Amino acid sequence: MGEVDPAFIQDPQHRPKLNTIQAEEIPVIDLSPITHDSVSDPSSIEGLVKEIGSACKEWGFFQVINHGVPITLRQNIEQGSRMFFGQTLEEKRKVRRNEFSPYGYYDTEHTKNVRDWKEVFDFQVKDPTFIPVTSDEHDDRITHWTNQSPQYPPNFR
Repeated sequence: MGEVDPAFIQDPQHRPKLNTIQAEEIPVIDLSPITHDSVSDPSSIEGLVKEIGSACKEWGFFQVINHGVPITLRQNIEQGSRMFFGQTLEEKRKVRRNEFSPYGYYDTEHTKNVRDWKEVFDFQVKDPTFIPVTSDEHDDRITHWTNQSPQYPPNFR
């Protein structure tokens, strides 16, 4: 495999403890209480929130069902993502997030001062989004953040 860049090596106290966990199945969260057109029962939403919180705390991830996202849209997103992340680093970095835009490609995220082994592409649903410059309630200045769109693949925009 070769040498591992020291930037990716966690200090021993931050490494996972080596133990075996026997798992039957990962948590499955049913989002139907919030995806139905009718007004949902507040207690079912409260239960859903607790279920998600528990899955995050105990597992760190979960699978969702009944989310209402069409399979064709999910397939298109996956295909576009594979095509984008399959490009050279030089191409991906053309839309790298920067001091002007917190959205775009990023590959140098750190956890506990150690570089993560991942790449991300951040974006916002509402483009542009207007954000207050400061949290000072007397400061009414705003800034707007916009998505960066890669040239390739076209369906990744």
